[in-house]
Amino acid sequence: MPSLFSPPARFNIARYCLAEHAAARPEKTALIIAGADGAERRWCYAEIDGMVRRLAGGLLTLGLPSGARVMIRTDNDLPYVLAFFAAMAAGYVPLPSSAALTGDEAEFLLNDSAAGAVVLSDRLGLAHEVPPSVRVLDDVGISRLAETAPAIDYADTSAEDPAFLIYTSGTVGRPKGVLHAHRAAWGRRPMYQGWYGIGADDVVLHAGAFNWTYTLGVGLIDPWANGATAVLYNGPADPAVWPELIARFGVSIFATVPSPYRRILKYGRFSADGLRPLRHGLTAGEALPPSVQQAWRDVTGTPLYEALGMSEISTYVSTGPGMPIKPGSPGRPQPGRRVAILIADAPDGEARPARAGEPGLLAVHRSDPGLMLGYWRRPEEEALVYRGEWFCGGDMAHMDDDGYVWFHGRHDDILNPGGYRLSPLEIEGVLAQHPMVQEVAVGELALSPELKILAAFVVADGARDEAALLAWAKQHLAGYKVPRRVVFVPQLPRNRAGKLLRRDLPASVDAGQAPARSKA
Repeated sequence: MPSLFSPPARFNIARYCLAEHAAARPEKTALIIAGADGAERRWCYAEIDGMVRRLAGGLLTLGLPSGARVMIRTDNDLPYVLAFFAAMAAGYVPLPSSAALTGDEAEFLLNDSAAGAVVLSDRLGLAHEVPPSVRVLDDVGISRLAETAPAIDYADTSAEDPAFLIYTSGTVGRPKGVLHAHRAAWGRRPMYQGWYGIGADDVVLHAGAFNWTYTLGVGLIDPWANGATAVLYNGPADPAVWPELIARFGVSIFATVPSPYRRILKYGRFSADGLRPLRHGLTAGEALPPSVQQAWRDVTGTPLYEALGMSEISTYVSTGPGMPIKPGSPGRPQPGRRVAILIADAPDGEARPARAGEPGLLAVHRSDPGLMLGYWRRPEEEALVYRGEWFCGGDMAHMDDDGYVWFHGRHDDILNPGGYRLSPLEIEGVLAQHPMVQEVAVGELALSPELKILAAFVVADGARDEAALLAWAKQHLAGYKVPRRVVFVPQLPRNRAGKLLRRDLPASVDAGQAPARSKA
């Protein structure tokens, strides 16, 4: 019998998600795409399975070699979903990309991946003409093939064969491709009960864009692998829309990043009866502020379960149903995973396991089937993330005596003002508990080329009182951890996926406002 660390030898993600349910429950709703003004469209498992296999057959007529990359640059709609799964069903490697990318950014992905084909929406383009060697399909062509091409069986791929290629958000340097095998979907199985508590009767709503791996995984792959119903939304962003969708479709699991939960509480209009179908919410992408977690439970009566992950493996640490929550911690390693905190301080350079409470590099054993095949054509960068049999993606953390992980931030996010090594997340967690604070991020602010101070960048709720917030910090933090200055900003800098861009925090200071030197 296959286990977590022994997926089936022959394995295809598209087959895993669709074939069994199309046979066992063909009429069950697999996908709902909701739009603006109450618009909605539904497809059952038999329909999705048929369209994916027909489109896969159509893609094979392009004459691409097995394993060819197929870039997807189209709007958040059905053709995106079909192209992603059909490419894998045909033995190709889809490359999902964001519709928000500029033409230059999209062209970089096309060239870096050496894609053989691109699914390109009419309203989106590249900086230059698509090279003649790259086959182009538009939304109309995708839809036509999904309706009329002869259906094929799912490609007989190995669990180790490349399945999909995703690019990191590129917060530092050039984006790099993360190549995943088909076994990656099998490696998601610890999430099913370790985070979701998911079953076939669930209706799962994800708030992200279709291109985001958080959406493709949590919003599509996992619900379909469990025979559940997936709900995606492609209308204008509005905090009020999520409670409305939860009530309308009987959503039992809602997934997003932390900030929409805060915005729903502040701006959304909903009733307890409207949220009655919701069993719990899921959150990942960045740390969940304990204040948001508690406020959500107080208002809605439902818990939020947090997870920690990365593009290279998705989530592997989480809280879930039946598990005690420790506010500020994303939880424990999911059952079956081998996770460790490593300290690289041995004379020979070998890493050792950390003691309870000792911070170090958060590591996942390379035997985990969810772990990437590697970085696309970046062997030097790939070599940097392995310590023997362990993958270390750069996250700093410690584990407590109960096995809960406490995230300290990225290794390259650790701050060093005045010679102290500080975790910004620890300081943010304390400041976020003040009622004035809606959102907060901590970074370094240059007073001069020679002097940097610790600063808190705060989105305030109502009055802005720097003295009060600093007094709060002094009550709860050691003196060297207290920010020297509070900078009130209208919003925090984030990338398209909603992740904080810590290095861009100093730019939040008004160009005409010279940072005042704080008193010691």
